Amino acid sequence: MTRETGTKGGRWQLMVLLLTGLLGACREEQPPLVGSSSQVRFSQEAVAFPATYVGVSRQGELRVVSTGRSPIRVTWNAPQEPFWVEGLPERVGPSEEPLVKVRFTPSGPGAFSATLVGTDEGGRTVTLRLSGEGRPVPPCPTPVACRRFTFDAVREQCVEEVLEEGTACDPGNACVLDAVCQQGHCKGRERVCDDGNACTTDVCSPLDGCQAVPAPPCPGDGACQEGWCDPRQGCQLRPAPNGTFCGEARGCDLAEVCVEGACVKRNPPDGFVCAPASPCQGEGRCQGSTCVRPEATALVPDWTYDAAAEDRKLHDLLVGPTGDVTLAGFFEKPVLDAAGDSPVHAQVTGRRCMLWNERLLCMDLPQQGQVSLMERATGAPRWTFNLARARPDIAERSSTIFLARLAVMAPDRLAALFEAYPVGQDSRTLCRLYYLVVLDAAGGMVSAQAMEDPLLSECNHPHPFGLASDTAGDLYVTFSPTVNSGAPLSAGAPTLVMAFSSDGVPRWRRTLLFPGGELGLVRGLLIPEGGAEPLRTSDGEPVGTLPLKLGRAVATREVLVPSPEGATVNPDGVPPASPRLQGYAVPGLTPAWTYQLPAGASFTSKELRLGTWPEGGVRRTMVLGFAAEGARPALVGVRTGDGSEAFRCELGYTPRTVPQLFELGPGTLTLMDGATTCGECDPPFADSRARFQRFTLPGLEPAKEPWPGTFGGPGHDHHEDAVHAAP
Repeated sequence: MTRETGTKGGRWQLMVLLLTGLLGACREEQPPLVGSSSQVRFSQEAVAFPATYVGVSRQGELRVVSTGRSPIRVTWNAPQEPFWVEGLPERVGPSEEPLVKVRFTPSGPGAFSATLVGTDEGGRTVTLRLSGEGRPVPPCPTPVACRRFTFDAVREQCVEEVLEEGTACDPGNACVLDAVCQQGHCKGRERVCDDGNACTTDVCSPLDGCQAVPAPPCPGDGACQEGWCDPRQGCQLRPAPNGTFCGEARGCDLAEVCVEGACVKRNPPDGFVCAPASPCQGEGRCQGSTCVRPEATALVPDWTYDAAAEDRKLHDLLVGPTGDVTLAGFFEKPVLDAAGDSPVHAQVTGRRCMLWNERLLCMDLPQQGQVSLMERATGAPRWTFNLARARPDIAERSSTIFLARLAVMAPDRLAALFEAYPVGQDSRTLCRLYYLVVLDAAGGMVSAQAMEDPLLSECNHPHPFGLASDTAGDLYVTFSPTVNSGAPLSAGAPTLVMAFSSDGVPRWRRTLLFPGGELGLVRGLLIPEGGAEPLRTSDGEPVGTLPLKLGRAVATREVLVPSPEGATVNPDGVPPASPRLQGYAVPGLTPAWTYQLPAGASFTSKELRLGTWPEGGVRRTMVLGFAAEGARPALVGVRTGDGSEAFRCELGYTPRTVPQLFELGPGTLTLMDGATTCGECDPPFADSRARFQRFTLPGLEPAKEPWPGTFGGPGHDHHEDAVHAAP
């Protein structure tokens, strides 16, 4: 028993030793369990952050969970930027669930990923996958004075903020000094200009600062006391030259004339001036009892530019205050001072140019969606404004942006009306978007807004056929559907009239039943080209009805003169006979006078201009128009004071068409004819190759009047002037 028992015990000991050796060998050869799943894990396997903008943080939360029975220590390998992790525990117990915060803050656009790795004391790992997308921050609109835009990532939009009171700002006006922000507007003190000369008018140009220009003539006192200016004392009086007319009698047997400062009746001597000169006829002088005048001569051009011969699409002209002539066309290179010795051809194309602050302002120059101010003499740009760059939010809604109209609101305010196709559509669409932008004298954006109305939402190519402002700087625009596609555009009905304050705030709107057209303004009256009812600028209500369409009316502050009665172009391009002009008192619109051409003569053009002509030492304001008397047109001057004829001068050239457009300069008249497309469309005469001619007429000057129209007139400035010339 003892032997057997001992033998069995020895065998068990041997087996234990063998098993122990094998287990020891296994421990030496088996590698550690690195990489195996830990008893520690995250409450979720991955965190995918929503797309976020560069520099903006997104945050998330999750918990660390342990499935073990005792606490476990963990060493963490934190991820690199743009991911951050806060709250990782060094030790995790079975009843603990520490809260961990993860954050994603992209430093640039693109996709990002990383892995958070933790290793416990047994060499086992726990992982968390992190991912996110960085988006570029959208550009915000260009800030206007006293406001700024910041991007709100939560609302995902640019937010406008008013700058703090007293913040220094740029008013965009050289005539405003020490400007600071006041209730969201840039205001300062007015710059005072004084050159010490009482015979000049000291003015301040928003672009150029102080300037001195000749002062208006000093007024006289009575019939024979004329005014003159002393540089130190200002206006003075002195006797008018002997022989100056001072009464109604102007015959060669009896005339009322000034003698030593008094108005007396005299029997004038031979050679006495008994009739004033006209542009085509010298003054009359007495020979006995007869007033003898030289024969009238035809007016002939001293300069001609034929765009058809040059194969250039030029069909618009501007005449500057010094007489320089600019020719322009629909996406053509303007010709600056074309009538000068060395014309300047602009290097880039534009369309629809006008004069503003002594410079040339062009739409879509040098490319669509831009407005540029250029020096008249050289074509060098002073500034350029691009709506898409200034307002990227507008650009995102529009596939193409271009200019529709421009209008002066004040020397330091310009209205630019932009047109666009809705995003995803091209030029074949008849849907349109419109944006009204107000710019300062330096081209800085004052405000911008989308124009909205049910009429504008219809896809019939609504178009602004008229845009003008009044003496207060308030703005008026007429929209109408178009009856054709492709320029030039013809207006249909109805017409939407919209009014805005000088800072772009909507005031009122009306819908009228006639087709749209240009706009005019005079003394609180809005003059729509296509209608017969002037509207009050205060509320848009009609003010009486005239017996004829207003057309391209002109106005002094005393009288409104519509286009010649019936002078609208027929479909065959020939205007009907229009033998008369009618003047209406302003603002009551009662008939003031009627001018009638001689039998057989008729007005041939709807275009009128206001000019002044010297008569008996006084400059009289005239309505100028063109009439047909035989084969050649005649320039007709009618006094605005009483409707009497001042002169009628034949033009000595062979017409291609009726005179289609003309402008006045100092001692000149520049005329356009030969255009082949519609003049009542927009843009007028687009793509025509017209002929331009200048006539030298010493003594004829543009009138300083509130010319009310938006196309034509001094510089096409689209702004009612408050200056009043003699009737």
